[in-house]
Amino acid sequence: MSDVFTGNFTQQESISEEAIEAAVAVLRSGRLHRYNLTEGEVGETSLLEREFAAYVGAKYCLAVASGGYAMGCALRAMGVEPGDKVLTNAFTLAPVPGAIASVGAVPVFVGVTEDLVIDLEDLKAKADQADVLMLSHMRGHICDMEALMALCDATGVRVVEDCAHTMGGAWKSTASGRWGRMACYSTQTYKHMNSGEGGLLISDDPELMARATMLSGSYMLYGRNGAVPEAEVFEAVKYDTPNVSGRMDHLRAAILRPQLRNLDHQVAAWNVRHDVILQELRGTPGLTVVERAEHEHYVGSSIQFLLLDWTEHDIHEALARCAARGVELKWFGGAEPVAFTSRYDSWRYAPSAPMPKTDRILKGIVDMRIPLTFSVEDCAFIAQIIRAEVGAVFQGQKGTV
Repeated sequence: MSDVFTGNFTQQESISEEAIEAAVAVLRSGRLHRYNLTEGEVGETSLLEREFAAYVGAKYCLAVASGGYAMGCALRAMGVEPGDKVLTNAFTLAPVPGAIASVGAVPVFVGVTEDLVIDLEDLKAKADQADVLMLSHMRGHICDMEALMALCDATGVRVVEDCAHTMGGAWKSTASGRWGRMACYSTQTYKHMNSGEGGLLISDDPELMARATMLSGSYMLYGRNGAVPEAEVFEAVKYDTPNVSGRMDHLRAAILRPQLRNLDHQVAAWNVRHDVILQELRGTPGLTVVERAEHEHYVGSSIQFLLLDWTEHDIHEALARCAARGVELKWFGGAEPVAFTSRYDSWRYAPSAPMPKTDRILKGIVDMRIPLTFSVEDCAFIAQIIRAEVGAVFQGQKGTV
């Protein structure tokens, strides 16, 4: 029998002792709420906001309850209203169109290329339908941001970046999240920092961030936040902005601050593992690897490849053969959502028209997490299994022609 991989694809690294000690200190204080502070105390949440703003080079940062909340909060702050249309990627995860729908707006889906980034030609064709783009850097793939921003600036489209999969990434020397008006990050367990749930929202625009802070539930205590505009900016918005509470607490912030200090090290570790798998998969018969652009500084916390123009039967067979050898792959092409692998036509609250070029690509996308609990040797072994089993199914296809 062929060798079997025995690792766990959902097992994260343990929380560091430094983070555990910081969390215990918060628990012992009893003051978990972000605004429950003593006189002159800054608090873990405000410190996280300051440190994350400095890390990405933003003026302002707001810590919130989740990445999905950050996206909805950004849209509200930007004035998106019920019935408005918002452009977004067809290849994304459900919280992105969900955030658009949560404010009563309507997603307009934009196609995906074989590089798994937003199709700029399709974006150009649809740019007149909306004045906001919720740009999802899905699975850590960053498009040519200079070209995208030139297109959006020329057509009057304001950009919000969903950086759930690109925290620590960049296009050229500009951090992911620093191109649009606002950017949203996630600290959910399977993202690049782990607080179970959590999110961060950044901007250089003082009015947008003042609105976001009020929306998050500041109870007029915005002066206790860590990286917010001056008090006079709030005067113009505070009585007209509803409270849609979604604050982060001190406990999660305490867990995240040590992780932020270690983030660049984690990114390097992910990329070593990603690149070992990518190199091994190159040249696999029937399998198309996704090569990274020269100017893309990616974070390889997952890897994707394409089984283009394969039948559903053969894709299922390849995934089943890999699973039998312990390798857990996810497929984005199924007609029914399975776990997180849903397609744009799965979200029936969001009307859509078929996009044949995009549908062909989505049908072929196979996805795999790369936990840092895997060694480099583990990753090489996993890739060898994929290469062998996908290659075997492909050879079987040729044999039936």
